Amino acid sequence: MVRTGRTPTGSHLVASVTALTCVVALVASGCTGAGTDGFRPGAADAGDPYVPGRGNGGYDVTHYGLDVRYDPASDRLTGRAVITATATQDLSRFNLDLHGLTVDAVTVADARADHRRRDDELVVTPRDGLPRGRQFTVTVDYAGVPDAVTDGELGSGGFLHTADGAVALGQPDSAATWFPVNDHPSDKASYDIAVTVPDGLSALSNGVPGPTNSADGWTTWRWAERAPMASYLSTLVIGNYRVTTGTHAGRPMVTAVAASLPATGGAASSVARTGEIVDFLASRFGPYPFDSYGGIVVADDRIGYALETQSRPVYGPAFFSDDRPDPGVVAHELAHQWFGDSVSLTRWGDIWLNEGFASYAEWLWEEHDGGRTAQRNFEIQYAATDWTQPSVEPGRERMFGTAVYKRGALTVHALRRTVGDDVFFRILRTWTAERAGGNATTSDFVALAERVSGRQLRPLLDAWLVGGSAPTLP
Repeated sequence: MVRTGRTPTGSHLVASVTALTCVVALVASGCTGAGTDGFRPGAADAGDPYVPGRGNGGYDVTHYGLDVRYDPASDRLTGRAVITATATQDLSRFNLDLHGLTVDAVTVADARADHRRRDDELVVTPRDGLPRGRQFTVTVDYAGVPDAVTDGELGSGGFLHTADGAVALGQPDSAATWFPVNDHPSDKASYDIAVTVPDGLSALSNGVPGPTNSADGWTTWRWAERAPMASYLSTLVIGNYRVTTGTHAGRPMVTAVAASLPATGGAASSVARTGEIVDFLASRFGPYPFDSYGGIVVADDRIGYALETQSRPVYGPAFFSDDRPDPGVVAHELAHQWFGDSVSLTRWGDIWLNEGFASYAEWLWEEHDGGRTAQRNFEIQYAATDWTQPSVEPGRERMFGTAVYKRGALTVHALRRTVGDDVFFRILRTWTAERAGGNATTSDFVALAERVSGRQLRPLLDAWLVGGSAPTLP
């Protein structure tokens, strides 16, 4: 993610011998019937202090099948989510994150399941306990008028009704405002998304485009993201857009610009460089990790940031104010396809692993595109940095602060200066290859960098990431 102006603005009671006792226990604590001694509820929180209440425990999702219908005239969304998951413990009940929206029915393994709401949690108690290792399918039918999540420290994100449709977008919150989800990046999954909207509107999302079909004044758009994706990287953009489709390097390329923006202006010309920029970044970071490319420019001024939504970043209009191009923001969000999307966070306190590398990619691109060198940007930023603010564990209120972005980029360049270009880019390519499709921490990166370089790098990286004073220049 990058913000406008580049300012980094997831006890079970044992069933008794009588059915009546089991019913009472079910209501009280999620009892699931005889033969489930030792089963227990999954955690109602992923345990990440940066996003309290987000994510859940007890299961691992492998796939979301989403089928939604949205009517901009009434701002009403109806949906069915078919979620495939595996129990990671003997599970008596489990939670899904869902903000607003009314749940009509839930089934687990084709059997009707008990469900209730607790704030932004959907609590599901299946008819039978789910043994550890059991794969199961949850189907949730739901509807309502979706809205955004407002956070006093992190701003707002989620489903926004727009003049011509809607945009579902945000970090760390957005997914739970339009579908039930294990809403934490530590539980990644593949997606199939079908979106039905009135004829004449576009419905854009992640991954490879599928066939569209129309009937009775409505059109269904289909998208498939087969690579594992963190939930906050999903998006839904509905409205009047000029959509351009084609291929690049043998993969689908889909870009879209809001119809209200100039057809040949700065926004359009910037996203038109997506393929060129991806190819440059691939020469530095290794092969592009997904099956499709693209980008979407929205016209709603409430979206004052760009976000690395997987395979198809979304850009707010302010990056192209006065109709000026901004390929730097495109480079930033495309770099996230490797750093943040393919290799994702295990916990939000390590967000510099996303933003530091994406910010450094801006410097690499600027130099490649005839602007300032990465070294010069490093020197300028070094002089301007507040070294009292750490990049790792920056604090919840500073998740998107300058230390995460720019001090993170300084650390990346300091590593490059220390180990040399050949070893540096080998570290990056090894990281993106070995960790592709998974999750990682800062400690994981340090260990890999030391292994690839054959050098002890922890003191250097600690000084640049969390040290309280300006580190010595390498």
